[in-house]
Amino acid sequence: MFPLDPIDLTRALIRCPSVTPDDAGALAVLENVLRPLGFICRRLRFESQNSPPIENLYARLGQGSPHFCFAGHTDVVPVGDLGAWTVAPFGGEIIGDRLFGRGAVDMKGGIGAFVAAVSRFRASHNIGSISLLITGDEEGPAINGTRKVLDWMAENGERPDGCVVGEPTGVKSLGDVMKIGRRGSLNGRLTVYGAQGHVAYPHLADNPLPRLARMLVDISQTPLDSGSAHFDPSALTLTTIDVGNPTTNVIPAKGEAGFNIRFNDLHTPTGLEAWLRRRFDAVGGGYDLKLAVSGESFLTPPGPLAEAMARAVKSVVDRTPEPNTGGGTSDARFIKNICPVVEFGLVGTSMHKVDENVATIDLLHLAEIYHVFLLNFFGLEA
Repeated sequence: MFPLDPIDLTRALIRCPSVTPDDAGALAVLENVLRPLGFICRRLRFESQNSPPIENLYARLGQGSPHFCFAGHTDVVPVGDLGAWTVAPFGGEIIGDRLFGRGAVDMKGGIGAFVAAVSRFRASHNIGSISLLITGDEEGPAINGTRKVLDWMAENGERPDGCVVGEPTGVKSLGDVMKIGRRGSLNGRLTVYGAQGHVAYPHLADNPLPRLARMLVDISQTPLDSGSAHFDPSALTLTTIDVGNPTTNVIPAKGEAGFNIRFNDLHTPTGLEAWLRRRFDAVGGGYDLKLAVSGESFLTPPGPLAEAMARAVKSVVDRTPEPNTGGGTSDARFIKNICPVVEFGLVGTSMHKVDENVATIDLLHLAEIYHVFLLNFFGLEA
């Protein structure tokens, strides 16, 4: 059915121990199968002072329009407790009807399925162009990966008309969910200042901890919103409270806390900072607030791209995927700046876990879904 077997390719990729930031030969595996298909492959290495160098791959087949891009990553998270694995994490072993190994789901399986789909599509059709944006920095700081590849693409006139990110999106079954957006993520660090003193003489000190506690109760118990058309309510979660006071008879000079806000399309980082400062100012006292945004919320409104994917899923596995915006962040947060983007891939129940695995039939079905999607995208009969 497929000139390239998605299971074999996924196994070959799993056997490359490409824990971020190491490539471990994964991109070479892809280049060796993409070039015979006609892809022009460009290896893009980026580095910066405070982040490790990363190998990325941009490969394009054809120069015509429309231009479709598939995005993904070959890097994987560490295996964790090796002794807890019942198989070799990078062995690509098939046991029964399941393929095991780190990256089987997140997301070497998605890459294997898409390349297999392209091999079948190009065997019968020569229309438009197809590109692959493959990074080695999705599981890491995401500094020298997709963002810089997109900058390189802009400088070189490479602008796709649509993109699918092959992240695992299935909740229970292949095809039950596709992502049409993601919440933004903001990390905050609050430091509240006072004056150190003896606990027996609290009037001679300024204890910052009651103020810190009031600030945290206020922001954690005040809803940010009640959700929007395509998003659940935004959520603020406290992640740590740090005083670092080893004694029982000293009032500390400061207290710190960390929190994360997963915000929907009703908010911007600037608006959230203003909301936080109003509440902290109302409590009073000296404080410092540091914020870092790892991604803003975005939405690809239901339209041709999502519809093409939904029709493909329905025709292969007879499911209608739910358009969803939940979960964490992905590199789609960068790609949405240049073209419409949706995410669709395997069932994610075992990603990042010991004995990560995928049903081999799901790999075959995903390759078929991607193939039908390509037919839909390019306006051909499925």
